[in-house]
Amino acid sequence: MSKHVAVLMGGWSSEREISLRSGNACAKALEGEGFRVSRVDVQRDIADVLAKLKPDAAFNALHGPAGEDGSIQGVLEILRIPYTHSGVLASALAMNKQMAKIVMASAGVPVPAGKVVSRHEAAKAHVFTPPYVLKPIAEGSSYGVFIVREGQGHPPQELTREDWAYGEELLAEKFIAGRELTCAVMGDKALGVIDIRAADGGWYDFNAKYSKGGSIHILPAEIKENIYLEIQQLALRAHKALGCRGVSRSDFRYDDLPGGTGEIAVLEVNTQPGMTETSLVPELAAYAGYSFGELVRWMVDDASLNR
Repeated sequence: MSKHVAVLMGGWSSEREISLRSGNACAKALEGEGFRVSRVDVQRDIADVLAKLKPDAAFNALHGPAGEDGSIQGVLEILRIPYTHSGVLASALAMNKQMAKIVMASAGVPVPAGKVVSRHEAAKAHVFTPPYVLKPIAEGSSYGVFIVREGQGHPPQELTREDWAYGEELLAEKFIAGRELTCAVMGDKALGVIDIRAADGGWYDFNAKYSKGGSIHILPAEIKENIYLEIQQLALRAHKALGCRGVSRSDFRYDDLPGGTGEIAVLEVNTQPGMTETSLVPELAAYAGYSFGELVRWMVDDASLNR
């Protein structure tokens, strides 16, 4: 009898729509690989739903809070359902960008200089001399992120909105000019390095990430070989420092501009990276010789408890 996999998707975070796209793509690929698949749009009754379904494994395609912060991982541990991606601690750590930075820095992974500030403090006056970045501590997909440019007279006033949904504390970091690079880890191996460029020449925001033709992916990244290898080594070091399992993706800034600093810094580690067929991790896996079906099969075969 074929293995029964529950693909967890949707949820209630701001990344719900992206998660549904990831989940449906993975579910279709797993069916193509011969698995029996149940598509589960995760709601607050998820423990009851899974207890009735009794799947052999859970494929976690959730993004954002609840799916990426250790919460669903804890539910799966209690129900004793083997699952993909990282476990409770690594998920919670990586989701909190400030805590992740502390752990990564202690393991020798370079991270941007920064500090935690309250939303209202950040709206009142510049927390650094521009340029700098303001971002929610525990969100993904560039939700609630602002780049405060040189010469900008005041901080973003959107921070004072009554319907602000991204938490009361923000991470403020000095802006690192140059390239946006990303590298995935699969098991204990770093995959290739992609240089990501927004098609409109701007920054890699939500639209650049998810709109068709919004970004240009250069794989392999056209950087010096020693830098390419360093990015791979740092992605693996960050993955291990946080205790990640399965697949993760680390995002970097690299200042190779003329007269630049040459700085390389890890911005964050994604424990639940996007998994549509056009997402970065499937693209990196394809470059390493894995079809999309082979990638998701590997992830299910890797599923376990106590991750």
